[in-house]
Amino acid sequence: MRRIGIDVGGTNTDAVLVEEGRVVHAVKYPTTADVTGGIVGALDLLARDAAVARGPIDAVVIGTTHFVNAVVQRRDLTKVAAVRIGLPTGASLPPFCDWPVDLARLVEGQIFMLEGGHDYDGREIMPFDEAGMRAAARQIRESGLRAVAISSVFSPLDASHEERARDLLRSECPEAAITLSRDLGRIGLLERENAALLNAALADLARRTIAGFRNAIAASGIAAPLYLTQNDGTVMSAGTAMALPVMSFASGATNSMRGAVFLSGVADAMVIDVGGTSTDVGELRRGFPREANSVVEIGEVRTLFRMPDLLSIGLGGGSIVRREPLRVGPESVGYRLTDEALVFGGSTLTATDAAVAAGIAAIGDQAKAAGVPLDLARAVLDRAREKIEDAIDRMKTAAGEVRLIAVGGGAFLVPDRLAGVAQVIRVAHGDCANAVGAAIAQISGETDQVYRDMRRDDAIAAAEAQARARAVAAGADPASLVTVDVEDMPLAYLPGNALRVRVRVAGDMRASARLL
Repeated sequence: MRRIGIDVGGTNTDAVLVEEGRVVHAVKYPTTADVTGGIVGALDLLARDAAVARGPIDAVVIGTTHFVNAVVQRRDLTKVAAVRIGLPTGASLPPFCDWPVDLARLVEGQIFMLEGGHDYDGREIMPFDEAGMRAAARQIRESGLRAVAISSVFSPLDASHEERARDLLRSECPEAAITLSRDLGRIGLLERENAALLNAALADLARRTIAGFRNAIAASGIAAPLYLTQNDGTVMSAGTAMALPVMSFASGATNSMRGAVFLSGVADAMVIDVGGTSTDVGELRRGFPREANSVVEIGEVRTLFRMPDLLSIGLGGGSIVRREPLRVGPESVGYRLTDEALVFGGSTLTATDAAVAAGIAAIGDQAKAAGVPLDLARAVLDRAREKIEDAIDRMKTAAGEVRLIAVGGGAFLVPDRLAGVAQVIRVAHGDCANAVGAAIAQISGETDQVYRDMRRDDAIAAAEAQARARAVAAGADPASLVTVDVEDMPLAYLPGNALRVRVRVAGDMRASARLL
């Protein structure tokens, strides 16, 4: 296996070549405002190493925060037509009802509420309103809307109404980008619908961005299929990513955690990823990030889909230091670090300058940090330590000390001794752990279903079989699949011994899938 992994961060774009289980070469290049420029620059640097040209590349895997940044920063979003199937119930809280006003104003196009949907046991609430859907499709076409999100009650259990709505819509609007909520979310209508609406709003940006990624790879002379990393540390094809860009929202931090496993050989630990702008803290279980079981807010919108349980704080190598009163971050110089930090000839005091002045990092021109008082540098590092200790404590799920793997370009801000930490583990190539995690990412499959009148073991076995089938359909080697996560919950308020089961599996990409 020869893969190139790329991670586009707020400060640097990292690229690595991983071959047969080892990192052969790694580079960093400043992230550019257009994103693709940084990828081209990183690939050009990587290609200068003779090992890169020694043989064909099996895949290029990219992790990016480009899509979640668009939501958070309220930019490059497309107007969306929202179709909800669930009348006569489910009308009191319409689509966009819980969105922040500024974001809803940018995204909300038209809203259509139709009869249909299913109950938890698969029975129809009402027959699907096909005539209403045809009329809605005509209105969408006439209004010129290019993105549509379709959600139906309990569609993860029975998606037939969403699929029929999609087919009718395509007959009227063949060019529309259509998102079905069943492809994204779990059980829970509003949050699943919100995920679908956000995904649809990113449709045009996803097309442009992934086309830019492909052009960047072609410009570098690399002939290999393109994949993007997902929120759970696994990969999806470029075509899937174009249809489901929200599945990459938390991929950057997840890549770092998976890279930490690969580089350290430790599958159960806490991981801290310190970048140039922010720090992410999460927990590894069986080599994968612990998943969030509750609602996750993205740009102040409540969603419920596959996301890692992470805590992000405004601390990084580019964090701006204010002297009176002392404050470190959350503002950061970001990708302008090599222009604005003191050690690079700039005029902004950053956490990196403090680390250089204190003698714990050798970055840039150390003489240019000589003017930073030692007591100020130590105070900055103490403040960083306090923030890190608090973040780790908030992410613990049990009392006692934990092992901590420190990665990221700003990992020098993590001291060797921390309250509540038994051991701080540092690894070779840890500053590029995010790109390493992208390069070694696997393929996953997940299911979230409600089962009735079945023994618990049988329900879990049925869910696992479905998750495995989905992973294989996505390109995983069946022989390599392992079960990563199993969660079951009795639904005591429903008849028929109802049991909700969620299963996730992951495995290596099969050889034939690399040729797609």
